[in-house]
Amino acid sequence: MSPPEQANQDQQASPLSSAFLATVSHGPGVYLMLGKRQVLYVGKARDLRKRLSQYAHFAGPAHSKTAVMLTHVQRVETILTTTEKEALILEASLIKQHRPRYNVILRDDKNYPLIKVTIRDPWPRVTVTRKRLRDGNRYFGPYASSTAMRATLQLLHGQFPLRRCATVRERQRPCLNYQMGRCLAPCAGKVQPEVYQAMVRDVLLILEGKTGQVIGDLTARMEQAAANLAFEQAAHLRDQIQALGRTIEHQAVAAEHHLDQDVFGIHRQDAAVGIALLFVRGGMITGAQSFFLADPLGEDDSLLAQTILQYYSAERQPPRELLLPFAIEDQALVEERLAELRDRPVSIGSPQRGKRMQLMRMAAANAAQVLEERAKKELSWETLAVSLEAKLRLANRPERIECLDISNLLGKQAVGSLVCFVQGEKAAGLYRHYRIKSQDTPDDYAMMREVLERRIDKGVQEDNLPDMLLLDGGKGQLQVAVEVLARFDCLQKVDLVAIAKEKADEGEKLFRPGRKNPVLLPAHAPALLYLMRIRDEAHRFGITFHRKLRGKAQLHSRLDIIEGIGPKRKRLLLQALGSFKRIAAATVEELAAVPGIGPELARQIHDRLRGENGHAAE
Repeated sequence: MSPPEQANQDQQASPLSSAFLATVSHGPGVYLMLGKRQVLYVGKARDLRKRLSQYAHFAGPAHSKTAVMLTHVQRVETILTTTEKEALILEASLIKQHRPRYNVILRDDKNYPLIKVTIRDPWPRVTVTRKRLRDGNRYFGPYASSTAMRATLQLLHGQFPLRRCATVRERQRPCLNYQMGRCLAPCAGKVQPEVYQAMVRDVLLILEGKTGQVIGDLTARMEQAAANLAFEQAAHLRDQIQALGRTIEHQAVAAEHHLDQDVFGIHRQDAAVGIALLFVRGGMITGAQSFFLADPLGEDDSLLAQTILQYYSAERQPPRELLLPFAIEDQALVEERLAELRDRPVSIGSPQRGKRMQLMRMAAANAAQVLEERAKKELSWETLAVSLEAKLRLANRPERIECLDISNLLGKQAVGSLVCFVQGEKAAGLYRHYRIKSQDTPDDYAMMREVLERRIDKGVQEDNLPDMLLLDGGKGQLQVAVEVLARFDCLQKVDLVAIAKEKADEGEKLFRPGRKNPVLLPAHAPALLYLMRIRDEAHRFGITFHRKLRGKAQLHSRLDIIEGIGPKRKRLLLQALGSFKRIAAATVEELAAVPGIGPELARQIHDRLRGENGHAAE
């Protein structure tokens, strides 16, 4: 083949060939770089053809992240949008959906708790939630520190006894919380609405950081009560003032104002990036969150923009102000998007001096700390991995270890539980439960064989086998695993280790294929302790799920087989008696008193759920 023909064929085979680029619009939109099985990268552009042409003519270093990604791209898809803002929103949505390898992915995507005050209720209460809704109520937080949040709640519940029950129903007698001084009992008419609302206002002021104003109001009321010779009331107000005073002493004021702010810091070290986020609420730091990005694609301004768009949502709304170390890509569009999520204006600033700059330095220091802690973890894991390889003579570096545990009761509700650890840490997103289908008799070997066949078969198809498979058992379980891996030709790809304590007075023994005697490690050896931790986690994961299945089978099935009990009557029984355990322990008269359950059906339920001796069946 001549050089011109070869060049022409290469050009046609390229996913970013001239022929393909000629079909791409000059309008705004989103592009997806796709590999064999997954989306590699999602990006947005004001001009799609211009942006993709830059990739087609990329001339950077061959070892750069962009160059490496382009070698894996097999095709490119584009989605046109009518505006840049639509492209911005669509890009964030597709990143969350596909989690591409080369995009910024926030691994810690949990929602931190918020304190909610239900001001829309006639009798508001203070509660905890993880979702911020547009329901007219007041939300405070998020609290990254659960300890700080609990301390705040303890103060509010102790000094301002608002109701705690989910609903207010008229009662003749107040509940125990009233007797203990933990509730004002609006349900029994023990408090006037104006007194209750005044207490709600104090709670809101404290959560807004205006504790000093509340202390001033309480002091005036205490002095007035003392002047009126109402000494008991004055003493109660004095105690409230002292409690609030102790709280102020432990609060670190971060600003002279009472604004809500999120402060971002970013620190790059080689290819890795650390991002830290400080929560400032009412001028006080309430918590922090951090993210580690191993090798992200893009400049810092683009990475920070992607982080912000991924982090905030309708449930996790942004505060009034974001402080950043520098201007970000498409900042005006990002501000507009955040304002939509918050339903109020959001400003993004990059301060250069003053109190805000102090916050920026603090966030930057936290971002650098992310990388320092990561480096320490990697060093610790490196030492542990080398120890495992040497002591167990592994063929593969044990970056990903999976452990299998089988749980059953005489063969019933049999479950295989698989846990996964990556580089020494739990990877809970890779945990799996397997319902055993082929066995209803207690045969641990057959059950393990079924689960292993299902796991290895899928691993071969999806190319995600573990480096090491840990089994809870001895030589018998190990032999089953050897046979399964040999069948799939994976004995060289996956190291097998079985861990067992054969006698109560003996230590843990580690069994390896092709070795007659077990590997014995000192009881305090880090490698052994790590494997025991993985085994125990698999056991905990399996037992928890198995108990849940067993509980459902014992109670739900007995109700299901009673003629005349459908979903509606089951719900009525639960609402009236509270739980299946109480249903099983109820008398015929108690069951018959439930709406929709007559004497005859009550007798059937009672007989089914009770043993011959008259006690609730186990």
